[in-house]
Amino acid sequence: MSSDDYVREAVKTVEQKLSEIGEQLVSARNSKISGPISPGYRPELDISPELGPEKANYYQNLIGVLRWAVELGRIDIHVEVALLSSHLAMPRKGHLDQVFHIFAYLKKYKSSKCVFDASNPSFEERFKPVEWEEFYPDAKEDIPHNMPTPRGNEVTINCFVDADHAGNQVTRRSHTGILIFLNRAPVSWFSKKQNTVESSTFGSEFVAMKTAAEQIMALRYKLRMFGIPIEGPANVFCDNEAVVTNSSIPTSTIKKKHLSICYHLVRSYCAAGGMRVTKENGKTNLSDILTKLMPGSQKRRLAGMFLYA
Repeated sequence: MSSDDYVREAVKTVEQKLSEIGEQLVSARNSKISGPISPGYRPELDISPELGPEKANYYQNLIGVLRWAVELGRIDIHVEVALLSSHLAMPRKGHLDQVFHIFAYLKKYKSSKCVFDASNPSFEERFKPVEWEEFYPDAKEDIPHNMPTPRGNEVTINCFVDADHAGNQVTRRSHTGILIFLNRAPVSWFSKKQNTVESSTFGSEFVAMKTAAEQIMALRYKLRMFGIPIEGPANVFCDNEAVVTNSSIPTSTIKKKHLSICYHLVRSYCAAGGMRVTKENGKTNLSDILTKLMPGSQKRRLAGMFLYA
């Protein structure tokens, strides 16, 4: 799936608008542009002048255009668009400049394709059998009673999840990133600021894990209603050792009471056979691209593992 045509037309429209006021995209002035956003820039710290009503409306329109680009597969700009979307109510000149920077990035790296690979990877050696019955004897997955008879080959759900702890330097809210594959095909990507302030990396990662579990529940239900057979539990990859331990070892306990909902929801769903969790190296956790502002070279390295440019 390619967003090339959409991106090309979007960039063309922005350039026409800028030409009317005698401006150019950043790439026309700086051929060294490598990432979707300026190095070191943080939208929440921007104190440049607020935009007037007309430019604020234009900013909101451009964010809408970029959101569609994300929906069409430009996952490499997702976190930047998500962060700038937090300022739709009161955008500043610096925010608009960074939106133009994203369009300049898209102009330079205009080709990006989601590859829907039907081959089914095997991760059995990375998961150990777990006996949950003693702790969650009544746990069971929600199976639709009126689902059609499954047909075709079974699919495996593979999910990468991560959180950028206290990433927002003003509110100290963390940012969740989730990337879900059917077999080797990316089908869902999620990048959003968390609703709570977590005091530890463990807390933010567990909140992200809870969100991933809820999305997996919904996806499995939807696939069954489509008549698509699912092979075993969803494979979930997380780079936080403590979260993996609490999600995969029945005897592990939690000390932070306010995380108990996330803790029990994730564990009970694992007990129901809906998902299983294992450790993923931070350097290969694909969901990092959805949580952190990183150098362009690092972003494209991660994106290159599942996108084709």
